[in-house]
Amino acid sequence: MAHGFPESDWKVFRELREVALERLCERILGEAAALISNSNSTHHERFGRLFGLIRDRNHDVARSFDGPKRSAMLAQLAVIQSLGLLEPSEMALFSAETRETAESLANLR
Repeated sequence: MAHGFPESDWKVFRELREVALERLCERILGEAAALISNSNSTHHERFGRLFGLIRDRNHDVARSFDGPKRSAMLAQLAVIQSLGLLEPSEMALFSAETRETAESLANLR
């Protein structure tokens, strides 16, 4: 437990981060599709909103998934959790200490 969590949590994180990334991308693409199909706005307005959405969501992707290192796992897991990207049954795969730490960090955001 050199990083404050068991090795098994690191293995679970590496698997579930891929699941969470797919869910976030699916969510973002759904938001983009809804923006693009809004015929109550001009093309230029939709483009501007799409640009803003991509910029904002890119920040979420970066905070959650860029540079997956053991030293960043708890912070990234907290962001992933705060974005609602993992099911309770998936979070239950982590040790109690890791879940509690990630929850505490997520509540600080």
